[in-house]
Amino acid sequence: MRPRSLDEVVGQQRLLRQGSPLRVLAAGTEGGGGAVSVILWGPPGTGKTTLAQVIAHAGGRNFVELSAVTASIKDVRTVMDRARGDRDLYGVSTVLFLDEIHRFTKAQQDALLPGVENGWVTLVAATTENPSFSVISPLLSRSLLLTLEPLTDDDLRTLLRRAVADARGLGGGVELADDALDALVQLASGDARRALTGLEAAAASALAGGDAAQSGAAYADGEEDEGKGKPAVTAEIVSGSIDRALLRYDRDGDEHHDVISAFIKSLRGSDPDAAIHYLARMIEAGEDPRFIARRLMVHAAEDVGMADPQALQVAVAAAEAAQLIGLPEARIPLAEATIYIATAPKSNSVITAIDAAIADVKRGSFGLVPKHLRHAHNRGAKRLGHGVGYKSPHNDPRGVLPQQQHLPDELADRVYYQPTDHGNERAVGERLDKIRRITRGT
Repeated sequence: MRPRSLDEVVGQQRLLRQGSPLRVLAAGTEGGGGAVSVILWGPPGTGKTTLAQVIAHAGGRNFVELSAVTASIKDVRTVMDRARGDRDLYGVSTVLFLDEIHRFTKAQQDALLPGVENGWVTLVAATTENPSFSVISPLLSRSLLLTLEPLTDDDLRTLLRRAVADARGLGGGVELADDALDALVQLASGDARRALTGLEAAAASALAGGDAAQSGAAYADGEEDEGKGKPAVTAEIVSGSIDRALLRYDRDGDEHHDVISAFIKSLRGSDPDAAIHYLARMIEAGEDPRFIARRLMVHAAEDVGMADPQALQVAVAAAEAAQLIGLPEARIPLAEATIYIATAPKSNSVITAIDAAIADVKRGSFGLVPKHLRHAHNRGAKRLGHGVGYKSPHNDPRGVLPQQQHLPDELADRVYYQPTDHGNERAVGERLDKIRRITRGT
């Protein structure tokens, strides 16, 4: 079912409009050469290989495909030498499709540069990783970067209906129920290859038995009406043929960072439903529960903080529980901590305070420790006046001493911690106001 022309491609229409770089590239003629190289960046099943092959086969150009998983520098140089010979001797240009270019080392990518710079090949590279981090700058600057998006639900429905009817697909050999179509779309998660694989598995199940017997029972005397008698692919058959939905998640790539970012921002935004959703995505994608627990602990301290100090204890308890019991049960304490933290009052006063203090220290604004606070448990220190004048707050009935300076002279009036009015911090703020009026006379 791979499209044979750009007009058959489903999805990515913003890249396939008339006059777009892909259209111009695909319209190249034999011997044209000099076409701009392209890097196609997108998730699996969005059409990267399809677009490369369509571009290559238009205009009678040579098509060479390499996989970065298996190709060596020698393989790359062999392709370049042959492409240069075909161009100079026969006037035939070559399209080199390099799949998973992010797996190439810097040296292997360097080997591509002469061919791309001199127009020996038109490079069409595909990657599921952000090229800004995985492709060398000289190659990236000489190529056009095009981003492919996951297919929409309507795109997938078009694709599946075409596969059912087309002679290259199932040739109308099965009936695809609406609920089965919806199930396949949902399970595909925007991946065309996943959708077609799911359809193939479900159709094979239906053809092997499934509803075929029921369909056959509807005919009397061996006569079949047109449009009847075909095995039906139902939602039940789809469910039995495919275990679970394909999650857009990679442990080290953009999707990993996007999902955890959404998880943290949902917690910060006090949206427990969204936070639980992203937690489920991470768990189902095989994320390390210890990583999730670490993020919960950080968030409890950073964004809940003193507004509810219990949040950090809940997060730590969830981390310990997850490590002790493991998945799948670990999902329960992780979910409990997620809901607790998402619904807790929020304050970032703790991280604001420590970051402001660190900034002062880095700038050199720290001064000397006041003498009355210095260590005085030896004779030499006492002779220097260390500890002289220090008073213990326990000797005051209020538990706080008036105007005993603790900060260095240069920072005597500095205020780092500024509590909010949220949750527990409202009471902390009221108490701290009283303390500062005594200790600083303010």
